[in-house]
Amino acid sequence: MSRTAVVGSRFSAARVLIPASAVLLFLQAALVVTGGAVRLTGSGLGCPTWPECTPGSYTPVPHQAEPVLNVWIEFGNRMLTFALVLASLVVIISVLKSGRRDLRSLAMGQFLGIFGQGILGGITVLTDLNPITVALHLLLSMVLIAGASSIHMRRFAPSISIESSKLTRSLAKAHVSIMFLVMILGTVVTGSGPHAGDAQAPRFSFDIRTVAILHADFVIFLFGLTIAFYVAVGTLPQTKIKLRTFTIIALAQGVIGYVQYFLGVPALIVGFHLLGAAVLWISAWRVFLSTRIRMETK
Repeated sequence: MSRTAVVGSRFSAARVLIPASAVLLFLQAALVVTGGAVRLTGSGLGCPTWPECTPGSYTPVPHQAEPVLNVWIEFGNRMLTFALVLASLVVIISVLKSGRRDLRSLAMGQFLGIFGQGILGGITVLTDLNPITVALHLLLSMVLIAGASSIHMRRFAPSISIESSKLTRSLAKAHVSIMFLVMILGTVVTGSGPHAGDAQAPRFSFDIRTVAILHADFVIFLFGLTIAFYVAVGTLPQTKIKLRTFTIIALAQGVIGYVQYFLGVPALIVGFHLLGAAVLWISAWRVFLSTRIRMETK
């Protein structure tokens, strides 16, 4: 193959990577929402076994014992995994053909992580929606969202590392860590509440009011840390921009959280809270990245 052809092939692959990385990030976030829909509609055991949907069939069958709506909600959530596998393969091929060595590990991590999600989802079903495996299922999604966001942020060209002060890097680590802890506590609240994914699913034995207050306390602490990060000496202008965006999203998410609590956690508002968690996590991860790489986009 001529040099011109090689350059042309790499350019084409690089062009594909731009939308492919966006699709991958969108689907990773969508999995959080569809997984939430499974729980909020009581469809967690709509397909009561794994990897089959029902014994003897990988797809729903007529006259299945489970309610039809619950079956198709759970089956639809499972099918999203195949869309994610396809999206990750497109990203991997684009990364390899475009010569983007800096993205190889991240791209492969997405592919392997999606398979890990499938296996963890199967364990969740086979343990009758144990709240620990349900929580791990969500948290693994958040890790994969961070990876997909990293790919998307670097979709145009390899990232350029920047120098940040020791204080800035420490605050960035603390900020993203507390955000992840807030999400862990959120899974404990959900695992102690009424939305188990099935009426017979086991629950955490914690008092929901107590864990909800603990969750809210860490959210308040995160707000304080965000303000401290913003005003700290050495915080970069690009990081301040990301922090402002994070604060706006976090305020909206906080309002939704308080509304759902005082209304008795209605399913629809809980669903919006899950969506908000995914969006807020993406924003928090971008704050973290802004302390390490130049945030340039085209």
